[in-house]
Parts: sequence; structure tokens; C-alpha cells
Amino acid sequence: MNNSSNTTATNNTSKSIIVAQELARFYKSRATLVRALDGVNVWIPRGKMIAIKGSSGSGKTTLLNMIGALDKPTSGSIIVDGVDVSKIHGGSEVKYRLKKVGFVFQSYCLIPNMTAIENVILPMELLGAKGKQREAKARELLERVGIDVTRQARRPAKLSGGEQQRVAIARALANDPPIILADEPTGNLDSKTGRHIVELLRSLRQEGKTVIIATHNPDIAAKADIVMEMTDGKITENSSFN
Repeated sequence: MNNSSNTTATNNTSKSIIVAQELARFYKSRATLVRALDGVNVWIPRGKMIAIKGSSGSGKTTLLNMIGALDKPTSGSIIVDGVDVSKIHGGSEVKYRLKKVGFVFQSYCLIPNMTAIENVILPMELLGAKGKQREAKARELLERVGIDVTRQARRPAKLSGGEQQRVAIARALANDPPIILADEPTGNLDSKTGRHIVELLRSLRQEGKTVIIATHNPDIAAKADIVMEMTDGKITENSSFN
């Protein structure tokens, strides 16, 4: 690498909340070696919305799982907000997920026997927040995402898909993490509701949050500041629009 390349890499690293270098994740499926991530190098800046595009099996979900410490690399490194994710285990790993990242899934992943407000309170409770403070914050977050007080005591089965995803976003914000990871967050929603959810996620940049969305939807990608295209475990294109 020449001096100018070294300078560019150093500048990118210093401005980035996520830095992955030669990141790889291999596993065996029967007799086949699957290269879910195959030498990914990426610098993700703070306070932007990033869309990771790709078909099923391209590696976009695996990359999100690496950022969220839900999976470990086979080789390479990934540093997230100053934390070497590959080296944390046990309680440190749990604390990292509670403090550094908020998760929003396609299938919502709300706890079915808990009400909307109880789902949002749970991450704060796990991190040791006081009872009155966490309830007040949960109500504030739910109202912010459009779940009014009449729906906050409902369980997920009594909420629409769009409402469940709004609750999931409120839960992701509960501990004020700097990074929000969303894996196909509009996949189970109609197009109108999906657009509202994307705008809600996009608005989080105003608080300096970094929002990373894995998607195959070009309309979602068009709303992002940066679009990364993944194919066969590699980033094949990286475009910045803003």
C-alpha cells in the first residue's frame, strides 16, 4: 500500500464508528465450505444511514451479525465504537449488545407475553435502570414512534405489523445505543407502512446515530446516505449519495 493509500485508510478509520479489515466468516454446510463473508474491508462513518444491498446469501445479514456480536469472525477484525468485537465474550458480550447496538428484525422479535411497554422496558431493566426512570423513558419512546398510551399496554398479537415494528424500534433505542441494526425491517409490511418505518429510522441520524439496514429493496437503498452492494460475501460496490 502506498503512502496516499495509507493516509486515506488512516483518515477513514479515525472518522469511522465501524472498521472491518479482511473480515471473513466461513462455515461448513455438509461437505461444502460456505464463505459467508470473504475478506470484507469497510469503514462506516458515524451518524449516517447505510443500506447494505444484496440477494439472499450475499452476506449482508452475516455482516450485521458481526457488528452486533451475534457471530464471530473466522479471521480478520472488526472494531465497533472502539470495541474489538472478536475479543469479547460472556458478560462483556451481553453488555456490549445492550449498550452499543439496537436490533430491529424483519419478524419484530417482540416477547409475545409482554406488553408493548414491557418489551421496551426490558433492555433498560437488564442494564440496571431504575423502575420509574425506565417506565417514563419507555412511554416517551413509544409515543415518539407513534404508539400512543392506549396501545402501550397491548401485547404484540393485539398490534398491527407496523405497530409491532414501531415498538421494536422503541426497544432498540431504549439504552440509547450509537448504532441501530435493521435486518429487512420492512419485509413483513405493506409498502405505505414500510415507507413510514424507513423514514422513522432515517430520522435517527439527527441524534447522531448510525443506522445500518440490510435490504434487497432499492427504494430503501435510495433513502440511504451510503449504499453497499454485497455479492458472495464480498462488498462489490460502495456508493455515497450525501
